[in-house]
Amino acid sequence: MTARNVQRLIPSVSTSDGAGVSIRRSLGQNQHTRLDPFLMLDFFGSDKADDYIKGFPPHPHRGFETVTYMLEGHMLHEDHLGNKGHLKTGGVQWMTAGRGIIHSEMPQQEQGLMQGFQLWLNLPAAEKMKPAAYVDIAPEHIPLQQLEQGSIKVIAGMLRTADLELGGPIQGLSTDPHYYDISLHAGQTLTLQLPPTHNALVYPYSAAVQVVDDADIRTVPEHHAAVLTHGNSLTLHALQPCRLLVLAAAAIAEPVVQYGPFVMNSVAEIEQAISDYQQGKLTSDQPAGSIALAQ
Repeated sequence: MTARNVQRLIPSVSTSDGAGVSIRRSLGQNQHTRLDPFLMLDFFGSDKADDYIKGFPPHPHRGFETVTYMLEGHMLHEDHLGNKGHLKTGGVQWMTAGRGIIHSEMPQQEQGLMQGFQLWLNLPAAEKMKPAAYVDIAPEHIPLQQLEQGSIKVIAGMLRTADLELGGPIQGLSTDPHYYDISLHAGQTLTLQLPPTHNALVYPYSAAVQVVDDADIRTVPEHHAAVLTHGNSLTLHALQPCRLLVLAAAAIAEPVVQYGPFVMNSVAEIEQAISDYQQGKLTSDQPAGSIALAQ
């Protein structure tokens, strides 16, 4: 087996989005900090209401998927299709913008900690104009496996170790995304199997983690995205208790042209998206799509 290690580190930067929500952005700071098919990764976390209270009022998207994972807190999603969903602690919302969606994500709390992630996942050209859809995944529908080394939540893909095979609720998408939330006890080591040609990254959000192969040990600091080399195994070691995301997916290898909330393959398609939005056609004449959860 070929072990993965760290190819490069992308430190997160503090910024704001929406109506002034404080975030830390790693992937997506610019066009050079993407990892096909991952476009953006934001971490939000604060117990100060001013950092999140204004939320994300109605805004459009076209051409990609958004994945919101709520570690702590309560947000309400509403969109032009009439969907309304409450995203609470431990839950996930997987949304396909496709041809176009206009939605809002607004806090349903006025105090306390709000913490989580939003990931933008690109769609191949053949799927960019498919009907918009979304699914809320309650915490009890996300597999959680307790291990000697810690624990693993599997949001998407099939997780495999020497002793475990565990499938998440999201499977069968064209980019075959894998999305794991891992907790490790101090001094523990965990080895995962990953599809060897998938692009992959590690993002520790509570303490640093080490990525280990036969020849090297690399420390990934907290709130850094570590882009990994290719290989079919990933070995993680915790010097202290830590939590981290592991993300992997098949590259699309197509041109990416982004203008704010629109991600297409050409400038002409971006201009069309802007025109459609301005003329109220971004979301017109499309049926509601659906995202099926794995059984």
